Amino acid sequence: MISPLGEQFQLRFPSCYDSGTDAPSLSMLTNLGRPPWARGCRSIVRTVHRRLVSTKNVFFKVSEEVQEAVRYKRPVVALETTIYTHGFPYPENVALASHLESVVRVNGGVPATIGVLNGVARVGFETEELIELTASAGKPETKKLSRRDLGYICGLAITGRKMNGGTTVAGTMMLAKLAGIKVFATGGLGGVHRNGESSMDISADLTELGRTSVAVVSSGCKSFLDIPRTLEYLETQGVCVGTFADGREGKVEFPAFWTRDSGIPSPLTIQDEKEAAAILYAQSALSISSGLLFANPVAIEHSIAKNKIDAIMAQAIREAEEQGASGSDNTPFVLRRIREVTGGQTVTANRALIETNVIRGTKVAVELAKLECRDQNITAR
Repeated sequence: MISPLGEQFQLRFPSCYDSGTDAPSLSMLTNLGRPPWARGCRSIVRTVHRRLVSTKNVFFKVSEEVQEAVRYKRPVVALETTIYTHGFPYPENVALASHLESVVRVNGGVPATIGVLNGVARVGFETEELIELTASAGKPETKKLSRRDLGYICGLAITGRKMNGGTTVAGTMMLAKLAGIKVFATGGLGGVHRNGESSMDISADLTELGRTSVAVVSSGCKSFLDIPRTLEYLETQGVCVGTFADGREGKVEFPAFWTRDSGIPSPLTIQDEKEAAAILYAQSALSISSGLLFANPVAIEHSIAKNKIDAIMAQAIREAEEQGASGSDNTPFVLRRIREVTGGQTVTANRALIETNVIRGTKVAVELAKLECRDQNITAR
């Protein structure tokens, strides 16, 4: 049985659909009942999450499914939409959206895809809404949205200019926090660009991590960024950064997106999802306002050799400088050139790492829900 979004996609694009990769429908999963560890949570109903934004806010809409999941402390995982609006073309993007939401569900979580549709920031999309957003990919009026852009795109809706947009890591974190979501899984993080000490080209993702208490699971930052300076900047912002050991012993290196090792030691090593959830739980209990970055290395079979990707990146960065691709245009240009030079190898790695990050993020959310459930039981006694 497949998800509602998967059913819609299968009907519209049967030749593109892989029926073997989707998940059971929401109704089927709902009928299974609550997981064993949650059945004793007697006081969860009384601990309704604090509504930071009214559900009647005309600029902000949280789906009923996500509202209920947050209210009852179920595992919720935020998913970004820039990958759909500015990463993959239609209808590939809606197939990916269907698959990633299904991945969250089969691993015990509730997906909360985040983006802007017709000038309204959405946390959790209905099937037709997500198809509408993904169908607008590549159009000039479909924007890439960070924190700074949300007021602009939502405000213009009042004047009649209703636009769509995919949220970046920063934009997704901000909206996830407003909805009460604590875990967000994505592909890669922005960072400090090379020569950033002169250009001041530093991704807003980093400052968002410094101000928004959401845990981000990603495969580090893009390989062509300045990873040492990115980690230094995150330290300055008070962000806890750890890398999953993923079967390795001792200290591990911070991943570099398409490759498992960057040559840069990770500030911390995290053994598994239980440890990650415990860190997030403690940070929340201590009212620490900054976020966390849990780096998850790409699987060995999809990792690209560091020396190979370094040479290709150097070429792409040089071409970007020669053609004046700077600011917000730099990353898309470099990614496109790397994809072209590798013959699509990075696209395969990208798909693989996104899926493993979503799986890892969902498992962290499940472990966090167990801790919060235990806490509620103790309080109720």
